[in-house]
Amino acid sequence: MNAAAHKRAPTILSALSFAESSFFPIPPDVMLAPMCMRLPHKAFWFAFLTTIFSVLGGIAGYAVGYFAFDLISQWLETTKYWDSYIHARDWFEQWGVWVIFIAGFSPIPYKLFTITAGVMVQPLLPFVLASFIGRGARFFLVAGIVKFAGPRIEPMLLKYIEWLGWIFVVLLGIAIAWVSTH
Repeated sequence: MNAAAHKRAPTILSALSFAESSFFPIPPDVMLAPMCMRLPHKAFWFAFLTTIFSVLGGIAGYAVGYFAFDLISQWLETTKYWDSYIHARDWFEQWGVWVIFIAGFSPIPYKLFTITAGVMVQPLLPFVLASFIGRGARFFLVAGIVKFAGPRIEPMLLKYIEWLGWIFVVLLGIAIAWVSTH
């Protein structure tokens, strides 16, 4: 809440959004929600900033995967993220750009998928569009809920945001499976 009240809060939110999409572990929601609570009339502006800088960070992650994966792959193999990277590759092979949309909205680490998209040379324009839609949906949803529900929603939102993301992933998976069989 203190960072959300800072005069440079929008700049900090933008930097956090960029960093989280390419390498940083803390999601921008932790700053977006308090900022929307503090200044509800700017909630959708904050969601827009978060979306734009998150997508730009995603493009940076894509560039890391495309241009520099050889430099980080040995390190990655020694971390807990290697198995997740392998799963991300499998998901891209199976679902293509839909994975970016799902990772963009859900609690799945988006940065892992941005880097993997670059490694797998996913088409850039669909990557950016899926990122923009997925990330935008997530951040505008958070901003909208906080704007309209006010301060009483913050504890519940922080407690259940991950579950909401997983419910969305399951419902989207069911919808995709249904569409692909009909």
